Amino acid sequence: MSLVAIGINHKTATVDLREKVAFSPDRIHDAMKSLASRTRTGEAVIVSTCNRTELYCNNADKNDIIEWLEDYHQLNHEELMPCIYAYEEQVAVKHLMRVASGLDSLVLGEPQILGQVKQAFVKAKEAGTTAATIDRLFQNTFSVAKKVRTDTEIGAAAVSVAFAAVSMAKHIFSSLSTTKVLLIGAGETIELVAKHLKDNGVASMVVANRTIERAQAMCEEFNATAITLQQIPDFLAKADIVISSTASPLPILGKGMVEKALKQRRHQPMLLVDIAVPRDIEAEVGELDDAFLYTVDDLHSIIEQNMASRKEAAEQAELITEDQSHLFMEWIRSLESVDSIREYRSQSLAIKDELVERALNKLSQGGDSEQVIIELANRLTNRLIHSPTQSLTSASRQGDLNTVGLLRTALGLDKN
Repeated sequence: MSLVAIGINHKTATVDLREKVAFSPDRIHDAMKSLASRTRTGEAVIVSTCNRTELYCNNADKNDIIEWLEDYHQLNHEELMPCIYAYEEQVAVKHLMRVASGLDSLVLGEPQILGQVKQAFVKAKEAGTTAATIDRLFQNTFSVAKKVRTDTEIGAAAVSVAFAAVSMAKHIFSSLSTTKVLLIGAGETIELVAKHLKDNGVASMVVANRTIERAQAMCEEFNATAITLQQIPDFLAKADIVISSTASPLPILGKGMVEKALKQRRHQPMLLVDIAVPRDIEAEVGELDDAFLYTVDDLHSIIEQNMASRKEAAEQAELITEDQSHLFMEWIRSLESVDSIREYRSQSLAIKDELVERALNKLSQGGDSEQVIIELANRLTNRLIHSPTQSLTSASRQGDLNTVGLLRTALGLDKN
C-alpha cells in the first residue's frame, strides 16, 4: 500500500481510448468519492484533460486502482493495460510535479496544464477526498511548478503559432496597451490569438469573419467588435496589427487594399501576420515600405528555435522536480517515523501501566514494599528488552551484521 499515480496520456493511448477513460465534469465529484473508497486513507484526486487521465491515491494498491478504473468505465482489461502507466512513491510524486510543470505535455512547457491540475485538486477538496498527505503533495507540486517557471526559461519562448504571432507583435511594439488589432477569421487559432492579446492588455480588437454570428460569439468573450469580411476596408487603416487565419482559398487582403490603408495612416507602420494556408494576404504586400508582413513559415522558424530553448530549460526543470520529489518523500518518511515513535511509546506505556497496577495491588494487600519495587523493576526491564533481545538474537544467528549494527545503534550500545 503506497502513494500511487495511475494514468494514460497522449504518449500511451489513442484519442479514442482517451475519450473512453475521461471523466466528465458532472461525474467527476462522485467518481473521486468512489475512487477514494478504495484507499485506506480516503484520499484521491482525478486529473482528466483531453490529453490525459490520471488517478492519484494515497495508501492504495495500484492493481486495485486499475481494476476500479476498468470497472468504472466498463473497459476491457486487455485493451487498457498496454496503455496504462503506474508509478509509486517518489516516482509518482515526481510524475505529478513534471505534469504540473509542463514537462510531460504535448507542447513542452505549456502553462495550461497547471491550471487544470489546480482545478482537479479544488474538485477533490470539494468532494472531501483529500487529507494531509495529498493536500501537502499538491500544494508542494504547485510550488514546484511556480519555481520551474521562475527559475527556468521553459515558458518564455513561443512554441505555438498563436503565441508566436503575439510575441512577434510584442517585440515590434514594445507595449500593446495602445495598439489596435484587426483579427481576420474566428476559428480556434484566432481565438487563441485573441486570448494572448487580451492577456497582454491590447487596446482594442476587431474580429472580421465571413459569418458575423461566429465573430460576435467570440467578441463577447474578448470585448471586441465584430464585422464582416466586406467591412475590412473600412477598418483596416485603423489597425496597427493585422493577424489573419481563415480557410479562404483566395487572398483576403491584396496589395492595393493595404497600400490604400497605409496612405490613410499617413504611412504609420503596420504589422501583418498571415498564419493561414493557403495565404490570406498577398505576398506583394511585403513589398510596401510601411508594411511588415510575416507568414506562417516565419513563425515556424521562430518556434523551432524556441523549442530548442525550451528543451534546454527542461533539463534544469527535471533537476528541480527530482530534488523536490526527494524532499517530499523525506517528509513522508518523517511522518512514518512519528507514527512508529507514537506506537512504540504507547506500547511501552501500556506495559508500564499494567505492571504498576499489579504492583499497587500487591502493596494494597500488604506485600513487602521493597520486594514489590524490585519485582516491578525486574518485570518492566524484562518486558521492555524482550523484543529487542529477540531481534538481536535472530540477526546474529543469521549472520546479518547490518541489522545487528542498526539494533546496537538504536539501543544506544554504539554511541558513535
